[in-house]
Amino acid sequence: MTAKEVAKKVINKDQLFILDVRNEGDFTDWKIEGESIEILNTPYFDLLDGVEEVMKNIPANKDILVVCAKEGSSVLVSEMLSEAGLTVSYLKGGMKAWSEHLEPVKIGDLTHGGEIYQFVRLGKGCLSYMVISNGEAAVIDSTRMTNVYLDFADHIGARITHVLDTHLHADHISGGRQIAEKTNATYWLPPKDATEVQFEYQPLEGGNVVTIGSTAIAIHAIYSPGHTIGSTSFVVDDKYLLSGDILFIDSIGRPDLAGLAEDWVGDLRETLYIRYRELSDDLIVLPSHFMIIEELNENGSVAKQLGTLFAENHGLNIADEQEFREMVTGNLPPQPNAYQEIRETNMGKITPDDEKQREMEIGPNRCAVR
Repeated sequence: MTAKEVAKKVINKDQLFILDVRNEGDFTDWKIEGESIEILNTPYFDLLDGVEEVMKNIPANKDILVVCAKEGSSVLVSEMLSEAGLTVSYLKGGMKAWSEHLEPVKIGDLTHGGEIYQFVRLGKGCLSYMVISNGEAAVIDSTRMTNVYLDFADHIGARITHVLDTHLHADHISGGRQIAEKTNATYWLPPKDATEVQFEYQPLEGGNVVTIGSTAIAIHAIYSPGHTIGSTSFVVDDKYLLSGDILFIDSIGRPDLAGLAEDWVGDLRETLYIRYRELSDDLIVLPSHFMIIEELNENGSVAKQLGTLFAENHGLNIADEQEFREMVTGNLPPQPNAYQEIRETNMGKITPDDEKQREMEIGPNRCAVR
């Protein structure tokens, strides 16, 4: 079973039973999740002497998928279960493939023609975007799987002319620079996050307007510090707020990835409680990450009106500033895996090979206050 087929089952809420044969620590840290997914962790080495015991816990009335890190162990366990009489599949490419799969979901149409798509990385919780108008496209917060965006743009007949990152990412490797190089597009970065980058970029600052196509689809940069010192939000077509890692559907961004939580928590509050309050409640918030599978809408997208988030998101409803500061700094999750190496990669300071980049990104995203 491919990662795309599993993604469809997650989005469609199809019944699926997963036997995950990775070790307990890796399973606890990161797993395939879905509202209709039942999952059992039994390490591969516990199955070498036979699968009789685990057979008792595997249902006969659901699709069965065996999962491991890279595929090999799940193939062997699948063969053992098949020989024991079960019909099973294994995840092609293992959790490595699951981490890298991007599922494109159409968010909506633009006022003067064009569309906006969200690319959902279910295995990592990353969200990236493509804005398309009059044969031109902008890619926002892309992952390192650059061919997905290039192939998608080619399929719909659009030329990528602009690439933007809302901030310097610390939990995943950006493909923005590579896409820009391959397409001769302009690459935009917030300058306060780019003081150490080793490549050319255009400074993305408040007041910039990046036009896509001939219909004047504009992307406005709103300086919104808090997650990083340069974190920037975009309002697209006066309809959509691309909030980066500042605001999520069920949580808010963490301000500590540079070790400056106490210094930046005030900026985070100002962005969320003052700058965002000045925006229209009708804007559809499109974040750069999601934390839990329940944040997905029926069509697999992650999006909700800003006014709804002001009513429902706990991080936007703490009146006392000191209480807000304590909530944020007291509920910070562990730092993302290899986050410093990821930041240096995104600055152009180091150039890890493909396998090393996969290793650096393994695990869930940890961009939100818990």
